[in-house]
Amino acid sequence: MTPEEKELFQKSIILAEENNKLLQSIKRSLLISRIMSYIYFIFIVGSAVGAYYLIQPYFDKIMTVYKGVDFTTVVENFKVLNQ
Repeated sequence: MTPEEKELFQKSIILAEENNKLLQSIKRSLLISRIMSYIYFIFIVGSAVGAYYLIQPYFDKIMTVYKGVDFTTVVENFKVLNQ
């Protein structure tokens, strides 16, 4: 092996190691990005479920009130009051 070939071989080894480091950092950043996306998605879904859990009792009370009301009589009574 000539000195020029040896020097080129050493340079290619150095470049391969640098490429390996760059590829590993890219892989790591993609993994972190994917994990953060999952956490974000879980946060959004969890917030929606939590909001429903907190609002559900009020919603149920409103639904029971509206189920017991006959809207035709309410409209007729409103018309009578506005005359």
